[in-house]
Amino acid sequence: MALLGMVPSFAAPVTVKASLDSVNLQMGRISTLHLSLSQPRNIKGHFPIFSQVRENGIIPVCGDSVELRYPSKIDTVAEGERLNISLDVPLQAFDSGYYQLPAIAFVNGADTVESNRVAFKVYPVAATADTPIGDFASTADPAGWSIFDFLPDWVVDFWWLIIIVLLALTAFWLGFRRYRKEGSILPKKPLPTPYEAAVEALAVLKSRQLWQQGHEKEYYTELTDILRRYLYGRFGINATEMTSRQILARLDKNPETKDKRQYFRQILDMADFVKFAKVRPLPDDNVLAFENAERFVRETKPVDPVQDNEVSGATPGGAVSLRVTKERKEKGGAK
Repeated sequence: MALLGMVPSFAAPVTVKASLDSVNLQMGRISTLHLSLSQPRNIKGHFPIFSQVRENGIIPVCGDSVELRYPSKIDTVAEGERLNISLDVPLQAFDSGYYQLPAIAFVNGADTVESNRVAFKVYPVAATADTPIGDFASTADPAGWSIFDFLPDWVVDFWWLIIIVLLALTAFWLGFRRYRKEGSILPKKPLPTPYEAAVEALAVLKSRQLWQQGHEKEYYTELTDILRRYLYGRFGINATEMTSRQILARLDKNPETKDKRQYFRQILDMADFVKFAKVRPLPDDNVLAFENAERFVRETKPVDPVQDNEVSGATPGGAVSLRVTKERKEKGGAK
């Protein structure tokens, strides 16, 4: 329905008229606002309202309840010295009720001409729970979506707390798994080798100075126990359950201890004299027994396979290095 412009054609060289396809609109449906502009050819102007288009292409009016868009169609017809311009502006309302559009202004330099105001009524959509949805625009993803749009708000707000909980649960699971497997959460300190245990025990025994205080029996008991434990850990000889004769017999059968048995013989003989014959040995005998124990442990120390290959590797002709042979002879004792 065309309405007369606020400025009559006989009073101004420029006229602007506004009209709608219908004054009764359904909420959500798109209608068209028709703008008719009549002006002389030599006039240049513009509609300021179309410079207010937002990034999404919307021009909100009537308190954001009604939305206009940029003209979808512009036609220009020349009639003598005048131009008649028609603009089709899409219009859409989202709240039911009565509305009146503001006057659409046309600016020409310092002059402004406004259109008539258009009134219309918006009816709500009559729908029930069983009413099928149709005749409307299909759903679409929002502009600039991200993965966080699909997460609950509490996940986005407390993501740092969730990470802490997950790390704590992971640490608990790894600790429980380690405890079930190894019996301890913290890594166990590696056990000393039989050689290291024997060297440490001998150092402790020496620091106690038992024989210097007249405790020869205790001294030899400790000394022989250290060597018996070393034999069991180093060679698998259960010396704690053997007599002196049996220990010497086993040492004689082992190639690694056969030439070291004289150290053991001196220690065991002196220990038997002290424990069974109640003989008090001379200080030199005590010192010799301790030195023989150190020699036995030192000369039967396991050799690392890598170091052993580097030191005792064979020459191209198959002959063993003379330097290594000499070292082995110096370490050996009388059989």
